[in-house]
Amino acid sequence: MQDIPQTAAKPPLNMRGKRFKPLTWETLSPAQLKMVDSVMSGKRGAMQGPYNVLLRSPELGNLAQQFGAHTRFHSSLPLALNELAILLVARFWTCQFVWWAHRRIARDAGLDEAVIQAVATGQSPMGLAADVAAVFGFCNELLQTRVVSDETYAAAVQRFGEAGVVDLMGTMGYYTLVSMSLNVDQYPLPDGEVPELEPLL
Repeated sequence: MQDIPQTAAKPPLNMRGKRFKPLTWETLSPAQLKMVDSVMSGKRGAMQGPYNVLLRSPELGNLAQQFGAHTRFHSSLPLALNELAILLVARFWTCQFVWWAHRRIARDAGLDEAVIQAVATGQSPMGLAADVAAVFGFCNELLQTRVVSDETYAAAVQRFGEAGVVDLMGTMGYYTLVSMSLNVDQYPLPDGEVPELEPLL
């Protein structure tokens, strides 16, 4: 990490939080500055989302955000399928911010809007392509039952290999941490945005 001179103009952090007070440049410790530098110099380039929470334990938080960068940008899964996994985790936790941020990425990556809406309402979409069905089935079964059947596991391995299955679980694991962090914080959506997920009965 390169030290940021005290006289240098710093980009706005624009962090938000409810239970966790938004941090500012002036309040950051050296360990927190290291994490901020790592996030802002990477592909995400912004401190919205879970970072205001994770900065409270900056060593853990920096490891977590590096793990998250790998799961988001370097997964062996196609982007649309990786985003489907993220949406399923967001729906499971009813994490409004993760859903708000990633439904657009998923749509732009080519995930069918009908699939996105089915996930939002807790339904099982019909007529899925084999690769989409493999991800949906694996993630949904693991989230709902805490295990996967031999059939579901075999379908995922057939489509993505063992490395793909591990990448899929990694994405689910990271966004579980993100969803828990944001839900504990009661993290607000950006101004003017409204929650898109209704509670599931």
